[in-house]
Amino acid sequence: MSNAVKAVLLGLLLAVSCSSCATLSQRSWTPPPDLLGSSVTQAVVVRPSGSGDDLHAMLTLWNKDEASGEWKRALGAWPVVVGRNGFASVDEKHEGDGKTPSGIFPLGPAFGRAAALPTGLAYQQAGRDDRWVDDPASAQYNQWVKGDVNAASFEAMLREDGLYDAGIVVQYNMLPVIPGRGSAIFLHIWRDNGRSPTAGCVALEKRRLLELLKALEARRSPVVILGK
Repeated sequence: MSNAVKAVLLGLLLAVSCSSCATLSQRSWTPPPDLLGSSVTQAVVVRPSGSGDDLHAMLTLWNKDEASGEWKRALGAWPVVVGRNGFASVDEKHEGDGKTPSGIFPLGPAFGRAAALPTGLAYQQAGRDDRWVDDPASAQYNQWVKGDVNAASFEAMLREDGLYDAGIVVQYNMLPVIPGRGSAIFLHIWRDNGRSPTAGCVALEKRRLLELLKALEARRSPVVILGK
């Protein structure tokens, strides 16, 4: 990523930031021109909550009005938890650091335990032979694999604790995949009613995640904006 692009990205992250998360309560939002691309008309914004700790953040969903071009808040602000070590700065995320990556990333597909969930995103049901590879030495690194896995470590996509009963893939480090830059970044259900951080994902209350899934539409090319 060039320094110029980094500067614009950081400008966007600052643009959605403010004291005590006031921006998250506003009804409209204006991102820098063309940064999201003309096809993007939905954006999930995850920002620190302003509470003073690095583990809690707030999530909002914004839709771009196709007639006026104005971005309007559709959902939130909702509490979420992030990585146990907070957000990684742009381009500093690495495997196992316990940080949530900063940046702008496409969203989808959705996934979960059920055969289907109400959502406008593409959906993939998780089965007992579905795994996400987190071994940087594997050719399958940062990929959903069904069946045999050629890797030293991976995550089961059908979890017994229910955290992945519903989720959305954050397309971080996927286009292209860079070994060691981090893997398996999702929006998923939180643990302990939000008292426990994640290993780098963004987690929220199940009912709110299901509401978000219903609101997201693949035709709007949704993205998530993460960072501080």
